[in-house]
Amino acid sequence: MIPKQKPELLAPAGDLEKLKIAVLYGADAVYIGGEAYSLRAKAKNFDIQKMKQGIEFAHAHGVKVYVTANIYAHNADFEGMADYFKEVEKIGADALLVSDLGVFSVAKETAPNLEIHVSTQANNTNYKSAQMWYQLGAKRIVVARELSLKEIADIRQNIPEDMEIEAFVHGAMCISYSGRCLLSNYLSGRDANKGACSHPCRWKYHLMEETRPGEYMPVEENERGTYIYNSKDLCMLEHIPDLIHAGVASLKIEGRMKTPFYVGTVVKAYRMAIDDYFESSEKYQKRIPIYMQEVSKASHREYTTAFYYGKPDGKQQVYTNNSYIREYDFIGMIKEDSDEKNCAIVEQRNKFSVGEEIEVMRAKGAFFSMKIEKIWNEAGEEITTAPHPQEILKVQFTQPVKKFDMMRKAVNDE
Repeated sequence: MIPKQKPELLAPAGDLEKLKIAVLYGADAVYIGGEAYSLRAKAKNFDIQKMKQGIEFAHAHGVKVYVTANIYAHNADFEGMADYFKEVEKIGADALLVSDLGVFSVAKETAPNLEIHVSTQANNTNYKSAQMWYQLGAKRIVVARELSLKEIADIRQNIPEDMEIEAFVHGAMCISYSGRCLLSNYLSGRDANKGACSHPCRWKYHLMEETRPGEYMPVEENERGTYIYNSKDLCMLEHIPDLIHAGVASLKIEGRMKTPFYVGTVVKAYRMAIDDYFESSEKYQKRIPIYMQEVSKASHREYTTAFYYGKPDGKQQVYTNNSYIREYDFIGMIKEDSDEKNCAIVEQRNKFSVGEEIEVMRAKGAFFSMKIEKIWNEAGEEITTAPHPQEILKVQFTQPVKKFDMMRKAVNDE
């Protein structure tokens, strides 16, 4: 039996462009970071003015905006925090995402009309802690990534009906418990718990004996290699019904540091899957290969369901490399709707040329394939190739296109 209430599809937005992509490609809500208090310090993030623009754009399309403030704060971090939260509330954000109890108290006191969601960083692993957060005034918890679907269902059965559960369904996995890592701080002086992680879990490690400097031995977890911390990417596209029936109200995609192409591709795939399932479970099951084919056109590691169906058994790691699988290149962002001749202005993102077969991924509707026939530069001169990053071009398409549709092409492995 399919539940009546669709889960929220929650997408990452590292900057204003990615926010617009997430909104137009089907997200019900986006989460963004300001210039302070967020765990993605290397993302472009939003100053208050850009945040206001993003919120207005999202709300105009019926989409909510959650602002992350999920650092583990030190004393100095509280300076200016109250004023910041007041401003975030004033410009119309829908919720704050926090993990630190002190930050939570400031949010409750200074921005009482904002919902508070408790980040996965807070180690939300049981219903007792969820009940406690609810008593303090939280509307939602983001459950720890180390939980199984059964454990999530148990939490759902033991918390108030109006408290929501959010869970990650797609993206990079952190090797540290609930993302609380000290390895980055120790090895590179960059504090992961304040948004500056250097991702040492993706590095390649060797062992050196003290009296034999320069003689490196691989750290082998098994015969296949040395990437002992390098997790596969989470993907739950094939298991949407199980997440819904466990009581997950918000399906969260990881990736504020990822490209607009990644955001659009993954959001669109999950949007199709959720909508198809609520139309017909048979339709959803039949179309799973289509969703998987689409989502895999964005750069990714091998996929895993992580902890959802039991404890990891070693197959959730990539032992041979720390690289991505990249089957398609993002080659252009369409900057305005096409004219009567199906010509449109394009911002180039990777090289493409006349004669190449490409795909146009639409924000709404199915993608279409075509061969590039004509390209013009900004001076109006016809050219045969576009090698320069972010060059502004005019391209003739075989079908009408709209602003924020994207161009992609299969990677040539030759």
